[in-house]
Amino acid sequence: MSKYRDRLQIIADVLSIVSGKARKTRIMYQANLSYRLLCRYLDEVLDAGLVEPEDGDRYVLTTKGKKFLSKHEEYSKRCRSLEEHLNHVNNEKTVLEKMCFNEGKTGRNLSRVDKSRKS
Repeated sequence: MSKYRDRLQIIADVLSIVSGKARKTRIMYQANLSYRLLCRYLDEVLDAGLVEPEDGDRYVLTTKGKKFLSKHEEYSKRCRSLEEHLNHVNNEKTVLEKMCFNEGKTGRNLSRVDKSRKS
């Protein structure tokens, strides 16, 4: 997996933190965001109706936000599964390449090809 989070992952992180009612400071620190990025993402989730303000300075998850988190978790599981499958396929490819292109035999195989072309 990439070491950087994509936009959807950051939104999911924010929503996960907000699911237990949170203030800006808590969201910022737990989601590892600068204040500027926090404000940008909070505006996005508020505009999307995923989060709503409560008691003036706290934020809570809406029903739509809960549904987003659930769907994002399913999506993440499928991505991890596909990544594991792709790793397995790449490992099989490496084994096949080693069988065909063994370094010790490469020189001999090339000389055979060269000899057959000269004939």
